[in-house]
Amino acid sequence: MDEIKRYRAFLDNGKTERECVKEIIRSAEDKGYRNIETVSSLKPGDKVYYVQYSKSIALFSIGTEPIEKGMNILGAHIDSPRLDVKTNPLYESDGIVYLDTHYYGGIKKYQWVTLPLAIHGIIAKKDGTITEITAGEDDELAFCISDILPHLAQDQMKKTASEFISGEDLDLVVGLNEETGEDSKDKGKKNILSILSEMAGIEEKDFLSAELEIVPAGKAKMLGFDKSMILAYGQDDRVCAFTSLEALLEAKETERTACCLLVDKEEIGSVGATGMDSTFLENAVSEVLDRLGGYDGLRLRRTLRSSIMLSSDVNAAYDPLNTSLYDKKNASKLGGGVVFNKYTGSRGKSGASDANAEFIAVLRSAMDGSSVKYQMAELGKVDTGGGGTIAKFAAYYGMQVIDCGVAVLSMHAPWEITAVSDVLSALACYRAFLNIQL
Repeated sequence: MDEIKRYRAFLDNGKTERECVKEIIRSAEDKGYRNIETVSSLKPGDKVYYVQYSKSIALFSIGTEPIEKGMNILGAHIDSPRLDVKTNPLYESDGIVYLDTHYYGGIKKYQWVTLPLAIHGIIAKKDGTITEITAGEDDELAFCISDILPHLAQDQMKKTASEFISGEDLDLVVGLNEETGEDSKDKGKKNILSILSEMAGIEEKDFLSAELEIVPAGKAKMLGFDKSMILAYGQDDRVCAFTSLEALLEAKETERTACCLLVDKEEIGSVGATGMDSTFLENAVSEVLDRLGGYDGLRLRRTLRSSIMLSSDVNAAYDPLNTSLYDKKNASKLGGGVVFNKYTGSRGKSGASDANAEFIAVLRSAMDGSSVKYQMAELGKVDTGGGGTIAKFAAYYGMQVIDCGVAVLSMHAPWEITAVSDVLSALACYRAFLNIQL
């Protein structure tokens, strides 16, 4: 299956938002997409992309209908839970050299200890140069966070899972000082700085303007003797990002303008200039309108109000080993097809986006008409928990939107599980969605 090979390569090559955007631009330009900054006017059939700070991107395939009649938007996020390196991170303690970290997004901290980890990111230097860093992905080098041996862990084992290891103790082992005596102080740290200087010209103060992410080392793999599943880091939500992008890039000219929106910061509330809770979408569409005959505020509002969107985000797969957490008849199952989630949020739908029944009926018709395998589901039992997506930020503009993505087992763990058939169902779903006419 070529799609699954491409998906695994996308995961391997895009472990950070910046890496994802680079992969997306490469794939888009191969299909004739151009940076909108290089384009002065647009017409039906043209294909452009708009980038925000190298971490979010919107792609547009201009349709034959006036854009004010609305777009069909596939929206996903490309950030994933991880550890971020702090701005003053490098230190030595009793001979071991560490990088200090701060976890990003919802994680179970104990899952990140004693794993092979890698460092991905950039160093921005004062002279304006950008140095890309990738370390720990080869067959010999890796990093890890240490843990207490079971022989001495009596007190640790009495703690709750959230207390096993504190956030401040998620520090990455990066070197060792084996010397003793007064002259040996910080020699391990100095040695690591020397290696970094030789490797990439990095000085200690360069950490102040760096974005370095700690992620699981290793490539995406097929899971199971039957190879029916995929085991990989970052499938939330890069599985939906990949399938959304694939659907757009292979789409033929459509009546309604097709858009793929791939954004940052969803895992921490969609905040900041690269998150969905910003003017990123407005700015991108405004640039398109400017090249389609002229921008004005009412035209922008009409375009967004008349658009429809799939908030392409993952859902929790039913776990047979933890059945008490799920309402089984309303749970998504691995291999059950792409998942539509009418409402998100938690408990009494707090923080939810709740799709209208009429819109769901349109989607059912489109899915059945294209023989797409799909399921309707919720995240878990009503009082068990919940979560949000970017859907509510799209609904703010008055557009019709629903969450639609792939079921994931072990969501937010360093290694997550999806079903091959569900990835293909999501791709088929997104293809069908882009051809919906209202």
